[in-house]
Amino acid sequence: MSGRSLESLLRSVGNPVDLLRNSQTGAYVYPVVPQEFTNWRDEQRAWRETCVLFDQSHHMVNLFLEGPDAGKLLSYLAVNTFKNFPVNTAKQFIPCSHDGYVIGDGILFHLDDDVYKFVGRAPAADWIQFNAETGDYDVSLEKDDRSPSRPMGKPVVRKVYRYQIQGPNAEQLIRKLNGGPLPDIKFFNMDYINIGGRRVRALRHGMAGQPGLEIFGPYEEGDEIRATILEAGDEFGLVQVGARAYATNTLESGWIPSPLPGVYTSEQMKPYREWLSENSYEGNGGSIGGSFVSDDIEDYCLTPYELGYGPFVKFDHEFIGREALEKMDKETQRRKVTLAWNGEDTAKVFAALFDPTETPYKYIDLPLSNYAAANYDVVKKDGEMVGFSLFSGYSYNERSMLSLATVDPSLDVGTEVSVVWGEPDGGTAKTTVEKPHRQTEIRATVSPVPYSKDAREHYAEGWRTAQQG
Repeated sequence: MSGRSLESLLRSVGNPVDLLRNSQTGAYVYPVVPQEFTNWRDEQRAWRETCVLFDQSHHMVNLFLEGPDAGKLLSYLAVNTFKNFPVNTAKQFIPCSHDGYVIGDGILFHLDDDVYKFVGRAPAADWIQFNAETGDYDVSLEKDDRSPSRPMGKPVVRKVYRYQIQGPNAEQLIRKLNGGPLPDIKFFNMDYINIGGRRVRALRHGMAGQPGLEIFGPYEEGDEIRATILEAGDEFGLVQVGARAYATNTLESGWIPSPLPGVYTSEQMKPYREWLSENSYEGNGGSIGGSFVSDDIEDYCLTPYELGYGPFVKFDHEFIGREALEKMDKETQRRKVTLAWNGEDTAKVFAALFDPTETPYKYIDLPLSNYAAANYDVVKKDGEMVGFSLFSGYSYNERSMLSLATVDPSLDVGTEVSVVWGEPDGGTAKTTVEKPHRQTEIRATVSPVPYSKDAREHYAEGWRTAQQG
């Protein structure tokens, strides 16, 4: 990458924690898709009660890989096994650093012999690209970067559209679109369906804990496909979901979207930091927020076990980070849970906005309350820190503030803990943080992940399946 490298930037600022905690990047933006089509409450409710159309065409990187060494490269970068990954299947792709810290994740599609597509955020995509370009692999890459956060009126063009039809009525709608019975597509498998006379590739997947299909095809056909879906969906209560509600569906289904990439330390990762630009996600696109503060950036790094990816770690192949993961004591690793926040304590934060005699608490934005790319709020039990609350927001379906967290394995479902909300010392210099504000503790109950009963019962074994302790 051209210009100053991430490594040079880090040397100039000293501690990467200071850089990321005071980032001026602003809030993470889900680009292009309108914030709301109706209102976020009804849009959340629709994925539980009728069916929804998610437009996922813009906020992720598409990275296309082709060549005889494509599978070899991807296997070397992933904790996942590739021993049973035939054409027309997909998997959650999880790469780690040499120290065993998660860099990112995403969905990897096996489209054809030696042809793959990775869909995810920048950190994992950049790590794949770096290794493809610097390693001895016979593979070609094409990168279709995420749409600009603020297009400023300029046209936005992608390689593919990507939609998801989900909810209790999704199967009826898809059957109508297909003009007959659907192929029997197993979870994270692909096949073809018909929509408006076009043959469309479909993945059995789900984002909000409900059954449905993810469909994709050439971007220039996207408007036509969407119009056909909307026309057919009227009788099934189809609702388009805007960016505000879309960002919260993971609270019910259990995916933690943006852990801090584990690339900031280690001599083995230095060549990658020298390859990355200072304007990369790690240098300029990411930020750290929350009540947890440490001078050691590694204290913010997370392992696959802490993020709920333990079932995916397979030591049946050589991969970056294997040695570090093999040395870890799996039984003592924190585990992923949902925290259901106490309603009275949460309401107290809002009530403080109307008291002119006191400094308000850190504002809780609705429906998504994250104010940094990577969020780390301290979780306490009996006054001691027992984990991190990593991704928080409001579920209208559950009438509850929820957060996805990683906590000590001794905490059973039903245990009451507290979340320390707000940053210390009045807050950092991030543009998303009002200064001054007060911290407070909000009681929360350790709960299953996924929180949605449908997701727990219907997902195949993996990162969204029941982890109830």
